[in-house]
Amino acid sequence: MNIEHFKKGGKILKKKGKITVTITIGIACLALSIVMFMQFKLVNETDITSIENMREEELRTELANWKEQYDEANEQYEQKSATLEEYKEKEESDAETENLVNEELANVNLILGKTDVEGEGITITLRDSSNDDGDALTITIDNLNTIINELKMAGAEAISVNEERIINMSDIASINDKSLILINGQRVISPYVIKAIGDSTYLESTLVGKGGSIDELEKLGYDVAVEKSNKITIYKYNKEINSKYMQ
Repeated sequence: MNIEHFKKGGKILKKKGKITVTITIGIACLALSIVMFMQFKLVNETDITSIENMREEELRTELANWKEQYDEANEQYEQKSATLEEYKEKEESDAETENLVNEELANVNLILGKTDVEGEGITITLRDSSNDDGDALTITIDNLNTIINELKMAGAEAISVNEERIINMSDIASINDKSLILINGQRVISPYVIKAIGDSTYLESTLVGKGGSIDELEKLGYDVAVEKSNKITIYKYNKEINSKYMQ
């Protein structure tokens, strides 16, 4: 074999190699084209609307879940608000009832004499004394009872004798031949200071006017003084009020 023949053979081999490479590249390009074609076809055949519908359905489902949770929370809020309002109304009702009860209790205590009171009225001061002949003029339990009854009839709303509150259940008694006077179980002595709250002018005129108890005592020479005032303080009855037969 000569050199020319070898060169010619080499050229043929080289040419075949190029053809092989070209064919290989072509096959690769064809395969790539086929793959791309299949992908495009897959994309074209895919139902985009279904995907969108699926996402929309998921969103609707999620929205429905949130709405359900919101409705539950709102229902709980409404229930709590209703309960709170009920408690508030009950509290206001209880407070109103308590106020009415307290007012009623205050009025009862006022009537029973269990409360310190102030108001317009008169003060009467009686002292044991003697007349011009030297005869003793001693204030008796009958004198006190007469004055107290006249004050009640004249509309006195509160009465006390030497700071002892006079109520319906007060006991005014005397012992040792009427020489010792007890009011509410407490000993009282001259001077006897009687306080009464009411219309001061009417109370005074009732006692001092002709035929009144103070008028009669003055005529007999007793040491008696009556004073009107715009502000008189009468202290409460400080004993227990007990009943034996009332239930």
